[in-house]
Amino acid sequence: MTENPLMHDEGAARAATEAPSPEPVAAGARPRGAKGAPRAVETAESMAVRQREISISEFFAKNRHLLGFDSPRKALLTTVKEAVDNSLDACEEAGLLPELYVELQPVPGEEDRYRVVVEDNGPGIVKAQIGKIFGKLLYGSKFHRLRQSRGQQGIGISAAGMYGQLTTGEPMVITSRTGKGRPAIRVEMRLDTLKNQPEILKEQELDWDRERGTRVEIELAGKYLKGRQSVDEYLALTAVANPHCEIAYKPPTEDVVIYRRATTEMPAEPQEILPHPHGVELGVLIKLLKTSQARRLSAALKECFCRVSDKVADEFCRAAKLSPDAKPGAIAVREADALYKAIQTVKVLAPPVDCLVPVGQDLILEGMKKEVDADFFAAITRPPKVYRGNPFLIEVGIALGGNLPADDLARVMRFANRVPLQYQPGACAITKAVMSVDWKNYGLQQSKGALPTGPVVILVHVASVWVPFTSESKEAIASYDEIVSEMRLGLMECGRKLGIFLNRRKREADELKKRSYIDKYIPQIGIALQDILNLADAKRDEATASLKDVLERSRKP
Repeated sequence: MTENPLMHDEGAARAATEAPSPEPVAAGARPRGAKGAPRAVETAESMAVRQREISISEFFAKNRHLLGFDSPRKALLTTVKEAVDNSLDACEEAGLLPELYVELQPVPGEEDRYRVVVEDNGPGIVKAQIGKIFGKLLYGSKFHRLRQSRGQQGIGISAAGMYGQLTTGEPMVITSRTGKGRPAIRVEMRLDTLKNQPEILKEQELDWDRERGTRVEIELAGKYLKGRQSVDEYLALTAVANPHCEIAYKPPTEDVVIYRRATTEMPAEPQEILPHPHGVELGVLIKLLKTSQARRLSAALKECFCRVSDKVADEFCRAAKLSPDAKPGAIAVREADALYKAIQTVKVLAPPVDCLVPVGQDLILEGMKKEVDADFFAAITRPPKVYRGNPFLIEVGIALGGNLPADDLARVMRFANRVPLQYQPGACAITKAVMSVDWKNYGLQQSKGALPTGPVVILVHVASVWVPFTSESKEAIASYDEIVSEMRLGLMECGRKLGIFLNRRKREADELKKRSYIDKYIPQIGIALQDILNLADAKRDEATASLKDVLERSRKP
C-alpha cells in the first residue's frame, strides 16, 4: 500500500510532541537572530554615529521622479521645459523680447541619447553666478519674492543638469555673454551631489556671434516622441501663452519649425508686493510679528502686509481688542490668534494687480487661433483674488467647431504663469474644475463626472505670485477652494458665451430649414393655384411672390 505523503511519520510526530519547549530569554540577555547567531545590541551612541545630514542634491538624485525625471520621454521634456522657462524669465526681467533657439541633437552611435540645446537673447549671466545657478539646487532669486514668475524653487535647471550627469556622465556646458564688447564665457561643470555645490571642470573665454545671451547644453538619456506630452506640444503651447515670444525649434530628424510672435508688445513687468492679510495663516502672522523691526503693532501690520493703511491697521487692533501701540515681538500666541480672527472680519482692498501679468483676453484669443482651427472663440480674465495671502487670477479661453474632433472628450490646455502643464491632469485642480461644471447647460454633451464631449478646446491659465503645485515637478495645481471657485466662475462665464453662440447657431439652422421649406413648397402651391384658377404665368408668379412675402413677414419677431 502506498503511503500518503501528507501524513507525518509516527515516530517523527511523537518526537515533535515530546520535544521540550524553548526556554524564555532572560532579562538583559542578548537576542538571537533567525539562525541562532547572537545579534548585536545597539545603543543610542552607536546609532547616533550613523546619523548625518542629507544633501538636497543627494536626496533628489535618489528621488529624481519628484522633479519630473521618472521616464526617458518625460526627462527630455522636463529638461527643455526648465531651460526654456529660465530663458523666458530672464528675457522678460531684462525687458527684452524673447528669441529662443531649441535643438534636440541625437548623439551619434547612441540610442535614446540626446544633447539638449537651449539658447536665448537674454541679459546673460555674470561669471561668478554661472556655477551657482546651474550647479546648486535651491538657489535662485524668485523664492522669496512675491511676484509672478515661471520659476519658483531654484531647482529646475540644476536638476536637469544633474539628471544628464547621472545618465550619461557628461557635464553641463554653459555659454554666456552679458553685453557687446564683453567676452563670452564657456563653462563645463558638474554638480557635486554630496555637497550640493558646482564643480567647474573647464572655463574659457571665446568668440560668440551673439551680442548677449545664454546657451545651455545638457547631454542626457531621453526618448523623443511626437504627439501629446511631447517637446513639440510643449513648445506649441508655450507660443500660445507667450505670444510675445519667438521660438526656433530643431527636432531630431526634421527641419526647423518657427513659432512667430503674435505681438511685439512686452508684458508689463510684475511688481514685488507684500502678502495680503486675508488668507494669511496664523503661524505666518506670528512669524511676521516676531521678526518685524517696527516698534508699534499697527506699524508692523502696515509694514508686513499690502493694502493695510493706518486706518485699517487700527481697525485690526480694535477688533482684536489689542493696543495699536503694543510691541509686535511681545504679542502672545493667544493675542495673535485674536488678531488673526479679527483680520478676517475687516474689509480690505483686493491685492494690487501689478504683481500679476495676465496674458489678456485679446492675446489668449490670438494664441488659440494660431494653435486651434475652430469656428468660435471666447476668453475672459477674472479679477485677482487671494489664497493663503497670495494674490492670483484666472484666465479662461474656449474654442469650438472647425476641424476639432466631434466625438472626443474636450481637450484641456492647462497653464500656470504662462507655462504649459502636460502631465498629471487627473491630479490637477484645473481638470477637476472643468469636470465640475455642468456643460449641458451650455449646449455640450457630458457624462457624469467627466469632461464634456465635442469639438471643443478649453484653456485655463492660473497666474499667481506663488502657484501651489502638488509636487516639485510642477505638473499639477493643488485644489485650494478659492482657486477652484474662481476657475468655475471663469469657466461658467465663458460657457455662457458658448451657450449664446450655440443657441444662435441653432436658431439660424432652424431659419434655414424653414426657408428651405418655403423655397421648396411655395412654387408648388403656385402651380396648383394656376391649375385650379386657370391663371396666367405672370399671375401665378405674382401670387407666389405674395405668399413668400407674407410668410417671411410672419416669421420676423
